[in-house]
Amino acid sequence: MGKNLNDAMKLLEDAQRDVDEEQDKKFVRKDIPGPLQGSGQDMGSILQIVQNLMQGEEDGGDPTCQRIQHVGEQGHIALLGHSLAAYISVLEKERLRRMTTRILSDTTLWLCRLFRYENGSAYYHEDDREGLLKVCRLIIHSRYDDYITEGFNVLTTKQPVIYISAASRPGLGQYLCNQLGLPLSSFCSVPCNTMFGSQHQMDVALLDRLIKDDVDSGKLPLLLVANAGTPGAGHTDKIGRLKELCNQYSMWLHVEGVNLATLVLGYVNSSVLAATKSDSMTLTLGPWLGLPAIPAVTLYRHEDPSLSLAAGLTSSQPVEKLRALPLWLSLQYLGHDGIVERIKHASQLSQRLLGNLKNLNYIRTSVEDELSSPVVVFRFTELQVKPGTEQVSYTSQTSAKPDSTNNNQRELYDTFNRWLGEQLAQLVPTSGVDVVELEDEGTCVRFSPLMTAAVLGTKVEDTDHLVECLKAKIPVLNSTLELREEFKNEVYRTAGLTYIEDLSWPGVGVIRYELFGEEHDPNKRQAEVEKISFGLLKKLKELDSDLLFSSGPEFGGEKNCIYIGMVTEDLDMAELVETIATMGREIEENSRLLENMTEVVRRGIQEAEMQLQKASEEKLMEEGVLRQIPLVGSVLNWLSPVQAPLKGRTFSLAAGSVESTETTYATKAQNTGSTPPPTPTIIRTKHRHPGQKLFRRSSKCSEAGSEAGSLAPAEEREKEVQLPATASDKQEQEVPDEVKLSENSQVDSKEEPDDKSKLTESLDEVEIQDNEQSSAHTEDTEGLR
Repeated sequence: MGKNLNDAMKLLEDAQRDVDEEQDKKFVRKDIPGPLQGSGQDMGSILQIVQNLMQGEEDGGDPTCQRIQHVGEQGHIALLGHSLAAYISVLEKERLRRMTTRILSDTTLWLCRLFRYENGSAYYHEDDREGLLKVCRLIIHSRYDDYITEGFNVLTTKQPVIYISAASRPGLGQYLCNQLGLPLSSFCSVPCNTMFGSQHQMDVALLDRLIKDDVDSGKLPLLLVANAGTPGAGHTDKIGRLKELCNQYSMWLHVEGVNLATLVLGYVNSSVLAATKSDSMTLTLGPWLGLPAIPAVTLYRHEDPSLSLAAGLTSSQPVEKLRALPLWLSLQYLGHDGIVERIKHASQLSQRLLGNLKNLNYIRTSVEDELSSPVVVFRFTELQVKPGTEQVSYTSQTSAKPDSTNNNQRELYDTFNRWLGEQLAQLVPTSGVDVVELEDEGTCVRFSPLMTAAVLGTKVEDTDHLVECLKAKIPVLNSTLELREEFKNEVYRTAGLTYIEDLSWPGVGVIRYELFGEEHDPNKRQAEVEKISFGLLKKLKELDSDLLFSSGPEFGGEKNCIYIGMVTEDLDMAELVETIATMGREIEENSRLLENMTEVVRRGIQEAEMQLQKASEEKLMEEGVLRQIPLVGSVLNWLSPVQAPLKGRTFSLAAGSVESTETTYATKAQNTGSTPPPTPTIIRTKHRHPGQKLFRRSSKCSEAGSEAGSLAPAEEREKEVQLPATASDKQEQEVPDEVKLSENSQVDSKEEPDDKSKLTESLDEVEIQDNEQSSAHTEDTEGLR
């Protein structure tokens, strides 16, 4: 069995390493059998299907972007434990009982010694909340004597109350009440400190008053859940004082949190060390040690095994005791020194990062103990923090500002910190940093190596790389913040642009192009704005610039806007705004030119049709009805020819009118008329160095401009030249004076848009009808001669 498991793991891992070689053998949904095959499949085919499902190739995903976590040898041991548990469960009952008792007792003893929890029992569970739920059942059984026989009726005499810190993970109190069948009034959220101490620690004095009020109202304080490392900031409650309070009111104290992992170290913070005196605590060893599929463990102390059995903390079924087998194997493989080394390495990573962050300006940290804090939370702020100065909270920095300004500024900094956390996570994925929302500080970046280092294999070099990336992002953040107001003012001074205030966008700002023309129909105006905005965004993305232009977030953003991302200090804001406005005007003018030309051509066609109809009626009146009959008309024309001049029509796009072609037939040459000169395009040009991007000021130019700022006006420093329109511009701007509707006139459909081609074809049909009448008259005249 072990050989088969090793072969299976080797097959899966080799496939992960050789993804490129396996791309020719991709499985799609049709390759996975739907109904169960009667003859069954071999082991290799089944594992190949499992590999396909893990890589996600059937959904068209990129296998390289969906790589599973690398499992080391210690991970193989943990996975082997699950297979061994299934194999051991088929042993005969007596041997199974002896083996499971040995495994359970050894694992419990090792964990109690590692985490300094004397005389404790252990409960192994998959859901990390399940241990606390079983503990609550144990407390109810122990505090309500008749609960086994009377059930929920005994709870009506004294309603139980569960106290949980406001900094705990959300939804924990509701989960316990729902699973225990208690009303939500049995859950009491204890606020954190507001005046003294950490703002993520439970307010002990306020908790004491809450308990007294509940006791006076006839309620029964049942359980207090404390944190040794809050889910957000990683702060630890004052567990020592909380234990004294629990002893005073005969309450059960349960502790959970990531900082409990430091109990295996030689030096432990006093607040965390006090957790060893608690009544129970939950340990999540899987992420701490980098072990996959390892159950969580709840250590507890209770003297009555019958109540533990009634609460579900112990089981008489030997198979359920086999949950500890993967952990039993992994602990033996790592050994005491290996476990301590992993926890120590994670603590050293956090201390190294914290030491580097202290030397950075504009970065404020939020740690409980600078000497032994395993979780580091930091935030980019507006105030420059000099190295070595005391770190203060965000709320104290902005308390003197007006509420509206403070709220807007905090929301803006939350947006920038969210962007910073996402960028750092992309640049250094092995660091395991993530974004966390804290009630007082706002949006922060969190580094918790105890939860990620063993899983991702984080090294000291990764933390150093993280600091270097952070140093590179700070100037960008500062420049963007400083230029936001300049960008706003520049947009206000530019006609045709509207500034959109969006504090949730991490960039220099948001603008919308406004139409110059008046369109009373709101639907047409909206469609025109969408068309111009789409074209403007497309042109901006095609520019040789390193700026980010987008249409905004997928959800919640403004419509028909241009979102501009982060910028640097060398940005030429005036050039950027002017370019956007100029491009928008060009797109709008070209669109309106095409619409006007289309309307002119349509009117010309209608006028030509009217004149042709009028000419036919005049011809009928002059020549009579008999000449219109084919055979009779030929005889009459031969006997009495009619001398009628050739008439044609020409349509001038420039004048928008239909004119006669008598001059053309008389002079035997087309009158092109006067062609208007090409419209000059006024653009701002400035010298750019090789490799210099658009909208960037060179250092030399900026220094020269600053020295000559008092000597020369701004108009002389920026050159405006008139350049002839390019080939593409001529195609959009120049319009031929006349389109001849004679036999020799032709319309080049390749040079005009599709709409004009269709309309020009209609003009050709009108011309052909007129020329056919002239040709018929000429043939009759030649026949008479």
